[in-house]
Amino acid sequence: MTAIALVSSIIISTGSLAWAFAEAGLFVLARWALIFGVVWLFAQWRGWRWFSSFGLLVVVLVSAISIWLGFSAEWLFSGTVFALFAWDMTDFRQRMRDIAIDENLHAMERRRVARITFFSFIGLFFASMMLMLERGKFTLEWGALLVIVILFGFAQLVSWLKR
Repeated sequence: MTAIALVSSIIISTGSLAWAFAEAGLFVLARWALIFGVVWLFAQWRGWRWFSSFGLLVVVLVSAISIWLGFSAEWLFSGTVFALFAWDMTDFRQRMRDIAIDENLHAMERRRVARITFFSFIGLFFASMMLMLERGKFTLEWGALLVIVILFGFAQLVSWLKR
């Protein structure tokens, strides 16, 4: 469960950065953001725990500089929220490997993912409000991102209720 949340958060984070750069017409930077996402996924697969902290730092710095330069703040904010989600999931997965296995392991995992998902929804809500205040309407792309995130949340809820 945490693996799916981790991978999807890395994809959404770097995809959001790439979208912000593509909107600004900087397609080279958009490609580099996507390449960075692939490297981050590879690092997770190889078990390089340190890369998640590095990834969070890079995303936050790039987002802050890009907002300062006037890029689309909602996409950069979304990238930062999901980078934070990925960093937290990496740390949590490592701590779960270090503790003894018992029957409460899955309950702890469910509560953690639910809590982080809730805070991500709050972050996206605030980003949506920024978008509404800035432009007066949602873009189709932003609506698609919200639908994808909400569908992930509902799929998570359904899988928990099945157990």
